[in-house]
Amino acid sequence: MAKPIKTTLKLQLEAGKATPAPPVGTALGPHGINLGQFCSQFNEATKDMAGSVVPAVITIYEDRSFDFVLKTSPASDLLKKAAGIAKGAGDPLRNKVGSVTKAQVREIAEKKLKDLNARNINAAIKIIEGTARSMGIEVKG
Repeated sequence: MAKPIKTTLKLQLEAGKATPAPPVGTALGPHGINLGQFCSQFNEATKDMAGSVVPAVITIYEDRSFDFVLKTSPASDLLKKAAGIAKGAGDPLRNKVGSVTKAQVREIAEKKLKDLNARNINAAIKIIEGTARSMGIEVKG
């Protein structure tokens, strides 16, 4: 028998650095789950991904228990690391802040494929290239 679900939340937290302070506390506190338990489980699950932003989908049940599923880092975060930049361009049409190779784009697309709305790797590559363009990152041969 499945437990009745109270709500589902999505949070993007830095790997291994979740604390009961905001944003975790403000998002999960009203639902009555144990914040310390969530933080320790999240930090344990993400300790290998240090330095990355990790989205988590948290399912909270009526009995105040919870489950969470980790997703892959956002494409923008992966592109910033690949290009070696701190942030995207304010005006991506005029300012290019960095560049990535087609091989790097393919690697990111393969990593993100299960979380993207794409049927094959070529469609995933186009999604990642579009994200790069919108950030002011050039995709080079």
